[in-house]
Amino acid sequence: MASRPDGDVWNIVDNDKDSQHYGRNFKFDFSYISSEEIKDVVKDYVWQNYRVGNKTISTLYTKDLMYFKFFEVFAKARGIKTLKSLSNTDIDNYVSYLRTCLTSRNKPLKYNSQKAALDCLKNIVRWCQIHRPNDVPATEIFTGNEYIGVNRKLKIDFIPDDVVAQINEALKKEENPYLKYGIIILQSTGMRIGDLLKLRIDCIKPHLISGYTIEWTQHKGRKDKAPMPVRSECVAAIEKLIEVTAELRSEADEKDKDTLMIWRVPQGRGTGSVSVITTQTFSQNWFRDFIEYNNIKDANGDYYNLTSHQFRRTLGTDMLSKGTNINVIQQVLGHSDPSITKRFYADVKDKERAEVFKSVGVIGNINQIQSSAFDNVSEFEWFKANKDKGACMCDGYCTKPVVDGKICDRLIKRQKCYTCSRYITTPEYLEAHKQHLANLEKQLEEGAIYGEHYAEHFIPTIEVLKVIIERLEGLQNGN
Repeated sequence: MASRPDGDVWNIVDNDKDSQHYGRNFKFDFSYISSEEIKDVVKDYVWQNYRVGNKTISTLYTKDLMYFKFFEVFAKARGIKTLKSLSNTDIDNYVSYLRTCLTSRNKPLKYNSQKAALDCLKNIVRWCQIHRPNDVPATEIFTGNEYIGVNRKLKIDFIPDDVVAQINEALKKEENPYLKYGIIILQSTGMRIGDLLKLRIDCIKPHLISGYTIEWTQHKGRKDKAPMPVRSECVAAIEKLIEVTAELRSEADEKDKDTLMIWRVPQGRGTGSVSVITTQTFSQNWFRDFIEYNNIKDANGDYYNLTSHQFRRTLGTDMLSKGTNINVIQQVLGHSDPSITKRFYADVKDKERAEVFKSVGVIGNINQIQSSAFDNVSEFEWFKANKDKGACMCDGYCTKPVVDGKICDRLIKRQKCYTCSRYITTPEYLEAHKQHLANLEKQLEEGAIYGEHYAEHFIPTIEVLKVIIERLEGLQNGN
């Protein structure tokens, strides 16, 4: 492969035929980096990872170069001209800076975007520790706890049954054929949105015995999906899309002629041309309009925040709930290992259970708790002063034990507060939670003779405890 390009602007075409971005030109512009020393490191990181295939072009472009812009603004303001000079204090200040960042729409930078910006810097430093050790600090500057805690996203992300019902009812009168039949395909197969938009018109094949199977390229794993039996409504949806797009194929680029999801661009860049529908159009614009137009709301009465990946999570969770073997689910979803399937899918599809889990407060270090967990600054200051006294419980901490001058009844009676938004627990209480779980399971077993009503008093707490323990163990293991 050629040596590293010259200049600050590189044009790299994705020539990987198994990539969903095949043929796309990525314009890497490093000119925004003011420090020549840091710029050289970032260029080397991007080029070497691309050259050896450690990362795809799109990942380097969207996850590294784009997010590094946040650090550039921070470094320039602080006078940081080399990565080697970075300290843990600089990282703390950078995290604080990210919390104050605003988007182009003048809204606070989302938690996941803040984490991605820090991960970008962390990836570059970690790479340099191996390949360019003289360009980064010799001591550790990341604690590993910068973005885990009360805001940590739960891995249970399926679509509740009542929302699924609303979606399916709305699909009956949906006039956008791409959205209507695309959602049916997502529900039936659990494929990723990038794979859906690159689906081929010959993806359906007759099954050797009966019915049909579907095949597609799993771009994330760079391999073809083994033929999978598919329901008749999915087959019908694909046939409808082939019919809808038939007249457009003669105008499409050669590489897109056999792609299912092509359309005539109505406005914006490429108006009037025939091309593949973009992820933003399908899973952001169309999903948002679909939810709002059909007034699809969650249990809190808010518009449901629908994402394409939730159909994948829902299919996997449904299969797991029905007792499907984990290895079968692994094959359907295309996971490289069954442990991934176990890690990311709920063992029971239960809306109330998922909502309860969202209230569980788990943090790696109580000293890392942020002011966002409190209603005001005075409450935060009180907690910092009393976390080892009045706020400390037998298995965690209460961030607001006194309301309107009255001590919380739960705290007085030492009842378990797992589902209270004011409750926080940490790894130091892991053994206490394990012991409490063991005691409850023993009581449940011994009390089985009393029937289901007796069990109902224990099962909800047992389920929440399992999640708390799992998350605390994950923090202990650095996950």
